Amino acid sequence: MKGITATKALLVLTMSLLTGIAPAESVTLPLASPVPGGVALVPLETDSTAPTARFNGKPVMVVKDGEHYTAVVGLALGIKPGAQTLEVETTAGQPFQQRFDVVPKEYESQHITIQNKRKVNPEKRDMERIGREQGRIRKALATWNPTPPETIRLQLPVEGPVSSPFGLRRYFNEQPRKPHSGLDLAATEGTPIHAAASGHVVDTGEYFFNGNTVFIDHGQGLVTMYCHLSRIDVEPGDTVQPGEIIGAVGKTGRVTGAHLHWGVSLNDARVDPVLFLEQTVDADDP
Repeated sequence: MKGITATKALLVLTMSLLTGIAPAESVTLPLASPVPGGVALVPLETDSTAPTARFNGKPVMVVKDGEHYTAVVGLALGIKPGAQTLEVETTAGQPFQQRFDVVPKEYESQHITIQNKRKVNPEKRDMERIGREQGRIRKALATWNPTPPETIRLQLPVEGPVSSPFGLRRYFNEQPRKPHSGLDLAATEGTPIHAAASGHVVDTGEYFFNGNTVFIDHGQGLVTMYCHLSRIDVEPGDTVQPGEIIGAVGKTGRVTGAHLHWGVSLNDARVDPVLFLEQTVDADDP
């Protein structure tokens, strides 16, 4: 996306297809970043096999990490920094609480000019549509599938510079809007988009703000979202493999140019996709 005042980042990643199925016990954890919009890795102090955990009433991914279990907790951008409580239950049904801390983080600002004024201040007819769509989007992002993901490390859906990093405080036509809840990757229209990991297509659709969009469930609350596509090549219920083409880069919805908005949801919290990548990030001044 163009018109950025925040520091740009160039993310370099060699895209590779992941082969084989890794058992839940051997998954590689994402990077720990216990900040709003980040991921907390919380060791569970229990000898129980496969304990379960919930955070703010929602189920949380639990994986085996060596000889112990770790809760992989997504932290929403709106979470209040400070002490947090994870509700844990052993296989014997014994509940206990595990404490962890969320530390503050300040994100930069981004000012964007949108030519289509309805995409900034929707009309009444638009708001009715947006309301219906938001419920559908929330349902897809809140998907919980108890099957563990084959991997928690994701591959970049397209190669290209990061035109808008995660978490930016956004202003459309100088009007404040919600922070940027994904990663914008600059690529030409028609560039193939690849599934970040294996999973099942939860939903697809054409939305007022997000344009043509695909949602993929990877297991235990890990869902990826791909927005503004020019075309969609998959259908709800499809099983996809790592690197499989699911559509193409476009400029549908609220955009200033062709790009992919890639989002990652973990226990229904939108988190920074970079934490799930094996990548090199270089700062590049605008």
